[in-house]
Amino acid sequence: MKLPQHGANPDYVYKAMAIKQPEDLLDFSMNVNPAGPPASILECWTDWLPAVNDYPDPEGRELIEDISLQEGLSTSQIMLGNGAAELIQLLASSLQGKRVLLIQPTFSEYERMCRAFDCEITHFVLEGVNEWQLELSDLEPLLATHDAIFFCHPNNPTGVISSEQSLVALLSACSQHNCLLIVDEAFYDFMDRPFTMASQLPGQDHLVVLRSLTKMYAIAGLRLGYLLASPRMIQHLKKRQSHWSVNAIALLSGLQCLRATDFAAQTRMECTIERNRMLEKLTSYGYRISKSHVNYYLLQDTQLDDQYPLYVHLLKQGIVPRHTYNYKGLAGRWLRFAIRDTADNDVLLEALQRWKQEN
Repeated sequence: MKLPQHGANPDYVYKAMAIKQPEDLLDFSMNVNPAGPPASILECWTDWLPAVNDYPDPEGRELIEDISLQEGLSTSQIMLGNGAAELIQLLASSLQGKRVLLIQPTFSEYERMCRAFDCEITHFVLEGVNEWQLELSDLEPLLATHDAIFFCHPNNPTGVISSEQSLVALLSACSQHNCLLIVDEAFYDFMDRPFTMASQLPGQDHLVVLRSLTKMYAIAGLRLGYLLASPRMIQHLKKRQSHWSVNAIALLSGLQCLRATDFAAQTRMECTIERNRMLEKLTSYGYRISKSHVNYYLLQDTQLDDQYPLYVHLLKQGIVPRHTYNYKGLAGRWLRFAIRDTADNDVLLEALQRWKQEN
């Protein structure tokens, strides 16, 4: 049985599991804003259709200027990509044959892309008993022997965050050991109190910050992300990027996303309320839950070492969690769920409560 490596596209899950797919599905495996994209995107969609007749701006200048204003960085420190996945691939290509450290459990694309470019990979696995918290004293001895480190923050799949102070200390240690720190902030804007490592970029050559616009703004199908780094790193990566990497509709949508000023704040507030409700309820049912600060969380029935029976049970009811078999350090002992709207979350609560009552 070969399960999909990512969430979304549940038909692949049902096929791999040889389970008949119910007509009605609730997909909790995809961590995007359940409210959908900003209204302005839908309102402008028809007006944007003529843009497909011409090539998009290969530099994405207008969008980069908006990001520059938002982040307080030079336009020379910003690079757009066809989703964060393309930017991860470009980073991996720039590290070809080098030594890369992955903080696990984490997004599987880091390893997949680094292996494609023959990187030598070391896994540093954080433990659930310590709530997946990173201790710099444990990690620092490895920094001197590695060229780069990928660190997903907030972490995917746990939803756990580190303190800003600890991340700055990690960057300082990386700089001292000439190790590139790549911080993937794809979900940072879902945090209750968002903070970013982008503020550390001025004058810093050992930091790359990855961002995604597809999660908060629910435009996963358009593929749009960006990277923040030193001007030298940006130029190095751009030499590896194909022309017209980002399509015209994605560029126009990105502008609307950044200009929807209240959208992210409203989403954070609603997500926080719903997440706190879910975690309180699920804990009262007897489940173990990760201390998430974003729009997804890990769940474990402590009576099961492998969550496979619960996974199958939910799939048969049309509820699609994200398996964790391809996350090092998790290996199927947890399931990941996105925060959806209240009605959908209530369906999940009912199913999980019934499971506990019957098992």
